[in-house]
Amino acid sequence: MSAEPREKPSFTFTGWHMLTIMLLFFGTIISVNVTMAWNAVTSWSGLVVQNTYVASQQFNGKAEAAKARAASGIVGKLHIDGDVIAYEVSHPERGAVETDTVTLNFRRPVGEKQDFSLVLEKQSANRFAARHDLAAGDWIVEAIAVKDGKIIVHEGTRIDIAGGVR
Repeated sequence: MSAEPREKPSFTFTGWHMLTIMLLFFGTIISVNVTMAWNAVTSWSGLVVQNTYVASQQFNGKAEAAKARAASGIVGKLHIDGDVIAYEVSHPERGAVETDTVTLNFRRPVGEKQDFSLVLEKQSANRFAARHDLAAGDWIVEAIAVKDGKIIVHEGTRIDIAGGVR
């Protein structure tokens, strides 16, 4: 038996090693950024406000008012049938709720070009309707029902109109 020490093969760091490290490093960063951008684009679209500072200052007051309206139990129901848009205000236990006016604000999730408001005509004590053609696509419908000068329902619903029919 020979006691000769064997030479350990030496490692040589080459340009290929550096290229592999760089590709793995930047590939990871780029894939994370693409994933985050995809999630941002396909999820909540945000809100369009004129002044973000003012909107942030009004947030707590609006949240408290929304809690009070939710506690009342009064709800609205949006019905769209072709070009007829109807809205009913009711309470789950007490039934129909007398309402003075209903206004629907139709907004696109992104952009303001096609946004419009629609004041519905009173059909009965709690049912309101109007005729209006809706373009296909996603809409956010903000419903505001008023009784004796107070807002009794203020809610938003996201709908999808396919080919002009919901």
